[in-house]
Amino acid sequence: MQQRSLSPTLTVSALGLGCMGMSEFYGPRDDDVSLKVLNRAADLGVTFFDTADMYGPHHNEELIGRFLKERKPDAVIATKFGIVRAPGEYARTLDNSPDYARTACEASLRRLGVERIDLYYVHRVDRNRPIEEVMGALSALVEAGKIGHIGLCEVSADTLRRAHAVHPVTAVQTEYSLWSREVEQDVLPTCRALGIGFVPYSPLGRGFLTGSFSKGTTFGEGDFRANLPRFSPDNIETNATILDVVQHLAASKGCTPAQIALAWLLAKGEDIVPIPGTKRLKYLEENTAALDITLAPAEVHALEVAISHLEVAGARYTEEGMKGLNA
Repeated sequence: MQQRSLSPTLTVSALGLGCMGMSEFYGPRDDDVSLKVLNRAADLGVTFFDTADMYGPHHNEELIGRFLKERKPDAVIATKFGIVRAPGEYARTLDNSPDYARTACEASLRRLGVERIDLYYVHRVDRNRPIEEVMGALSALVEAGKIGHIGLCEVSADTLRRAHAVHPVTAVQTEYSLWSREVEQDVLPTCRALGIGFVPYSPLGRGFLTGSFSKGTTFGEGDFRANLPRFSPDNIETNATILDVVQHLAASKGCTPAQIALAWLLAKGEDIVPIPGTKRLKYLEENTAALDITLAPAEVHALEVAISHLEVAGARYTEEGMKGLNA
């Protein structure tokens, strides 16, 4: 598989694998199936696996730990801390304190069964705590050999600059897709000015850009999209105009809308490494095949122009889920 560099010292597969859905938020979990997907991803050349301590909570890191123990692939593991929530509850608090960072890191190391976390993100930034204090604690974990690189999620450009002045930030992870392009205004240019890699999560719009949803869609038990504003029946109908544009280009290229969405992101720069999430072999293989699709600059431009005139209806998250965004 193609490789990309998030920094001079961290090279990963051009597509990573988001593992959150293997534990919760998208319906029931099946560890046996998920382990097959993880192993198949490794067979296909995926080396970049993304998890977090709050997925489950904790279950996802434990699952990745099982995968690493059984397979021991040449894997780069990214995990996160900073969101605290009880099992079965969506409500969360944010904790970026140095003590919690150290405690959370040690717990993640145990669950993953590794001696060092390759990329450790602040999952959400607490606006009430100076980012310099947080970065100081993470820098100490780097010096101690507990983590290899530091990342930030859903962070503002100003906070990113302040953080990077304390210790190099290797990657920023934020939602970025054909229907979530806010990062292009300030965050992505700041990453490029500072030499920081960018990791888009939900690059398929939580499945919307695959063409799998319509106004009459009924979500299964445990699927948090049922409560997301963008997936309300009326907003799905409005947002379908965006999907129409993607589907039209997909038809002309002989591929799926999902592959167009990923090919578009891959064409936006060699410093971008999307992490589409899935717990199904079919979609894993479809997503990795997007690397074989090339969009010419004119196609990228035409796609963006067509979408720029269309409304994106609904917020990305509920009010609870918006905690810490662009902090």
